[in-house]
Amino acid sequence: MKRILVPTDFSDNAYSALFYATRLFQNQDCQFYILNTFDVNTPVLTSRIDTTKGDLLYQQLSNESQDKLTETFHAIVRDTDEFNHTFETISVSKDLSETINKKIKSNDIDLVVMGTKGASGIKEIFIGSNTVKVIQKIKSCPVLSVPNEFDFEKPVEIAFATDFRRFYSKEELTPLLEIVSLFDSNIRIMHIHEDEKLDEVQEHNFKKLKEHFKGFEYSVHWVSQFNHKAEVINTFIDKMNINMLTMLRYRYSLIESMTHASVVKKVGFRATIPFLVIPTAS
Repeated sequence: MKRILVPTDFSDNAYSALFYATRLFQNQDCQFYILNTFDVNTPVLTSRIDTTKGDLLYQQLSNESQDKLTETFHAIVRDTDEFNHTFETISVSKDLSETINKKIKSNDIDLVVMGTKGASGIKEIFIGSNTVKVIQKIKSCPVLSVPNEFDFEKPVEIAFATDFRRFYSKEELTPLLEIVSLFDSNIRIMHIHEDEKLDEVQEHNFKKLKEHFKGFEYSVHWVSQFNHKAEVINTFIDKMNINMLTMLRYRYSLIESMTHASVVKKVGFRATIPFLVIPTAS
């Protein structure tokens, strides 16, 4: 059974991500954990009276969280009554990324799915600030981010962006290949090349990657870096009618360079398709 964690702030964006995840794995047995974290802002130095107020605020926010989680639970159960999915709600007054990491370990989570409302509400930016933080801090589980109010479409065209500078094991590629197997997807290996040809290390990694994809439909696309990499990827997505973008995250990887705060604010992925980020061991 696949175990999926879905953080929610009870926005349409968050429900859209939950709904998408149920459709993506509609033919699999799944256990969903719907997580809401809330913050109780109270001063560090407080009097006894202030502490009482803090306790009352905590109880109020906790009740609101539980009530809205119950509403979300009933809504998604109604929307998925034909699937073999079960749902559990979790309400915690802790930091979002910290809580996600703990739940990944304690609940043996296979995938984290979350919405991607743009930073400061800017719709043109794909990766919102909360999503960036999660991608940067989650090191043991794939993260699938879903655009605001995205209507489910089968991911028959999946882009895999890589610079061939790192060796990928078959195990690391498993989250991608599982989805490919579910929908008989075409893998579009996208390489943004800065040099005329690959060096020896890149050639070796490219050869191994093709071995891992043996038995799957795939093609290789060499794309010139005519602009910022995020914009190059956006253009490729539009041109190839891509339904899902995938990258592996490791030190100095493409996704690492593209999730710096300055890059996210200036140039982002347009909110068009789901984005799967798979962390690696190194």
